[in-house]
Amino acid sequence: MSTLGQRVYYQRLKDLFAQAPSCVSFEFFPPKTHEAEEKLWATLQWLAPLKPAFVSVTYGAGGTTRERTHATVARILKDTPLTPAAHLTCVGASRAEIDAIATEYWELGVRHIVALRGDCAEGKPYTPHPDGYAYACDLVEGLRRIGDFEISVAAYPEVHPEAFSRQQDLDNLKRKIDCGATRAITQFFFDAEIYLRFRDMAARRGITVPMVPGILPVTNYAQLTRFAKMSGASVPSWIAHLFDGLDDNPELRNLVSASIAAEQCRLLRGEGVEEFHFYTLNRARLTMAICHILGVRSEAARGAVEG
Repeated sequence: MSTLGQRVYYQRLKDLFAQAPSCVSFEFFPPKTHEAEEKLWATLQWLAPLKPAFVSVTYGAGGTTRERTHATVARILKDTPLTPAAHLTCVGASRAEIDAIATEYWELGVRHIVALRGDCAEGKPYTPHPDGYAYACDLVEGLRRIGDFEISVAAYPEVHPEAFSRQQDLDNLKRKIDCGATRAITQFFFDAEIYLRFRDMAARRGITVPMVPGILPVTNYAQLTRFAKMSGASVPSWIAHLFDGLDDNPELRNLVSASIAAEQCRLLRGEGVEEFHFYTLNRARLTMAICHILGVRSEAARGAVEG
């Protein structure tokens, strides 16, 4: 790299550090095995010093991880300084069952719910439970009757795969907000312009709650394409090009992944985005590296830099 190129590169990093986001949050999935549980708690210990606004714990398709989600949220609340947010879906449960879960969360001290419609197991078409909450907006309304929860809902910058149109998808998001949701977290995306256009359209629709971009650090390109197919997200060809030939080189894949995510966040931060939600896939080091680049660091790390 030339001297001029180095100066430009380091100035960009300096500008990025000067605009560190006001807060970040992390998403995890509940462990299925003892080994996975140990890995998750190690990940939480690594990331806790970054003081995220909250950490969310997902709910499996068809409600398959209900008990493990609850146990993980309860342990985070009891054994860590982190603020947990529990995912809750409409699938496969009556209103009475969901209300009982939400009430138990409230009594436990959980004050943040990520309210989702959810998907049926094994890829089956979604069918509302006959005695349940049909859609996320109904769930949000029900949660509001139980307690003064902070409620996050999902948003889709590239349109929900089951929506008939962009307008229908925005109308659905507006209903969730009008029913009491306080934040929207987006599905992952890679083109900053996609998010910015979506944010503008949502604002014109009268949606004024924080629209937090969901950031997915890529470590496995094949896995990414599966996620994208399920969620309706597009994967730019340049990402495939960057990961080409790296199947057997995880260290280099992580370096490329951190670069992609940091640049994505830098562009969004330049457009006024102040919150980021990271889909960690229960991996600590990559998420921590990206946050470090963004200037989100532990007090000890910040002290070392300032010293």
